Amino acid sequence: MSDMTDVPAVAADAQSGRNMRMLADIPLRLSVEVGSTSLKLSELLDLAEGSVVELDRQANELLDILVNGTLIAKGEVVTVNGRFGIRIVDVVATDARLAGLERRA
Repeated sequence: MSDMTDVPAVAADAQSGRNMRMLADIPLRLSVEVGSTSLKLSELLDLAEGSVVELDRQANELLDILVNGTLIAKGEVVTVNGRFGIRIVDVVATDARLAGLERRA
């Protein structure tokens, strides 16, 4: 029974639920990337209040939502009670998310 092929589906689902509960309290870092750019050090040092830095993304493009540096979804900015929020528009396919994790390991 070491390969789990003989385990009933109900037992496997119960085991999966226990595993997920065990992982539920692990803190993760969710970040949203608006865009990026490359600057020379001299350009960075020239930045001052009111400076504008052009990013590599159009204003109407969806933002990247990352968990621990891995892209998991795309979204758009919304406001909720005067605070910024992100509406998830598209979730990245599971196999693509897992591939991102494997590259980092």
